[in-house]
Amino acid sequence: MIKPPKLVSGDKVATVSLSWGGPAVFPQRYRAGVRQLENEFGLTVVEMPHTLRDADWLARNPEARAADLMQAYADPTIKGIITTIGGEDSIRLLPYLDLDVIRNNPKIFLGYSDATISHWVCYKAGLVSFYGPTIMAGFGENGGLFPYMVESVRRTLFSSELIGEIKPNVDGWTVERLEWADLANQDRKRSLNPSTGWKFLQGEGVRRGHLIGGCIEVVDWIRGTDLWLNDDQWQDAVLFLETSEDAPPPATIRYTLRAFAALGILGRLSGILFGRPGGAVALERFIEYDNAILQIVRDEQGLTDLPVLTNMDFGHTDPMFVLPYGVLAEIDYNRRRFSILENAVSD
Repeated sequence: MIKPPKLVSGDKVATVSLSWGGPAVFPQRYRAGVRQLENEFGLTVVEMPHTLRDADWLARNPEARAADLMQAYADPTIKGIITTIGGEDSIRLLPYLDLDVIRNNPKIFLGYSDATISHWVCYKAGLVSFYGPTIMAGFGENGGLFPYMVESVRRTLFSSELIGEIKPNVDGWTVERLEWADLANQDRKRSLNPSTGWKFLQGEGVRRGHLIGGCIEVVDWIRGTDLWLNDDQWQDAVLFLETSEDAPPPATIRYTLRAFAALGILGRLSGILFGRPGGAVALERFIEYDNAILQIVRDEQGLTDLPVLTNMDFGHTDPMFVLPYGVLAEIDYNRRRFSILENAVSD
C-alpha cells in the first residue's frame, strides 16, 4: 500500500461534497468546521468547484462530484482531501473515477460513513486512506473539538512515527443531535454519556492483520461491485464496522455477517472491530448488537478464538479515533489491547 505524505501546518487541504450537499443546507455548520480545522491544525481549506453547490443540484450530478475528487487528487498544491459530510449515494460516482489519478497522486483522504465508498476506491488503487471525521460532523463539533479526536488526527495524519496502541476514550461520548439550523447550538456542548471502555467480546491470543471496513450499510452496498476484495485481500484482515445514524437494528448486523460467512470471509479474518452503535439506540440495547455478532461468529460459525471488540470509539458517535486502511493492526486479546503497528503516512 502507498502511504501518502503527512500533513504539516500550512498545508492546503480540499473539501469535497461526495454525497449530500450539507454545506449549502447548513452553511454555518460548514464554516464552523472549516474554522476549527484551520485554527487547530494550521491548515488552509479550499473548496472544489462544486463543494458548496445546492444539495439538489449535487444529487442530480454525480459526475460533477466525482470531478471534484479527481481535480483534488490531480492538484499538486493540495496535500489532503476531507469530505464535508456523509450521505447515501456516493456509489453513483464509481463510473467517473480514475484509479490511476488516485494512485499516481497519493495524498490523505479523510472521511467516514458514505465515504466508505471512496475509501474502498483508494484501497483498490493501492493507497492508504483514513476513516475519520468530516468537516461538518467531527471538525464542526459543537463548542469546540474533542481532545481525543484531535490527538488521533495529529498522531495519524501529522506524524510518520509508528502509531502504536490506541486507547479508549475516557472523557465521555455522545450521539446527541443538536439542530444545526439553530445557530445558538454551535456554541453549546453536547451532553456526554460516561465512557465505560471497549468491550472485548470474545477471542484468544494475539492476532494481526491489515485494516479494512467502514459503515456496515455502505460496505453491504459494495458487495458485487468491482471494489469487492478477493480472497487473498480478505486473508488475515482486521475488519472494522460501525452503524450509521439511521440506527439499523441488530438484525442488520446478523444479516450482513451471515452473508460474510457465506462468502467465506469470516473464517479468513484476524479480528473484528465494531464501533459503538450510532443513532438513537438506548444504552440498554447495546447488548443486543453484541448478541447479534456472537450469534453469527460464535454460535453459527464456531469461530470462538476470533477476537471481537465492540463499543469502540469510531464511526457515528463522538469523539472518534482515525483508522487507516490497509496498515497492520494487532489485537492482543489477553492483554486487552488494540494497536496499529506501523505508520500510516510518509515523510
